[in-house]
Amino acid sequence: MAKLGMQLIVYRGREREDLAGVLKAVAGAGYEGVETGNLSALMPLDQVKAIFQETGLALSGVHCGYGDFKDPVKLDANLKFLTGMGGRYLMCSGVENADTREGYEASAEVFNRAGRVARDAGAVFCYHNHNWEFKKFGDTLAIDLLAQQTDPELVKLNIDLFWVAVGGEDPAAFVRRYAGRCPYFHVKDGEWEPGSPGKATKFCELGRGKVDLPKAVDAALATNPAWLIYEQDTAYDKDPTQAATESLQYLKSILSR
Repeated sequence: MAKLGMQLIVYRGREREDLAGVLKAVAGAGYEGVETGNLSALMPLDQVKAIFQETGLALSGVHCGYGDFKDPVKLDANLKFLTGMGGRYLMCSGVENADTREGYEASAEVFNRAGRVARDAGAVFCYHNHNWEFKKFGDTLAIDLLAQQTDPELVKLNIDLFWVAVGGEDPAAFVRRYAGRCPYFHVKDGEWEPGSPGKATKFCELGRGKVDLPKAVDAALATNPAWLIYEQDTAYDKDPTQAATESLQYLKSILSR
């Protein structure tokens, strides 16, 4: 059964000032792990480990931008933090140039190299989609082009269900299309303006937006993923911990059907 974690983005950087307090709140909400950036850039690894051990949380994964994968030094540092914390999944957001086919082709080369380095370190490289990868170059979606030009053994997908929907695709169908490459999911909800791709207008607690999450989560579970990660870019008028608690309750209600 997939473990349930959350992305700390909902705290809008508060974890950088009070990691212990944030992780205590996350553990109290009932999550099993968290996805973060490279926290060893803020404090020594042993100190980060101690805070995680106090809460009983696992590091589900580390999330970085494209530049951290293009730069071998940054890639190595992020992998050392990830594996030093007992984590396995390394997520990348973004490409060289999302407006051109050539940008995706260049990025595919970077991802294949990074995926090999990650595998050799005992980690798994995953590309995290947004909505912009659902634009077309000719008859081909950018995300499909990226998948075609990367080695499925080295480059997996961290599918974000909300951004797939904003991109104009059915999340459940998209998950089934890449069922062999998606060990790690972002479960997110919200509202958007339709288009090719569409435009996000609001991020919501799970179950309060427009994504058909029961259907999408069912498709995700069929792939036997390691993690389902709640993510909410902004909690708006709610305390982040309250938003996270409500979202976990909803996610568990789907899983218990």
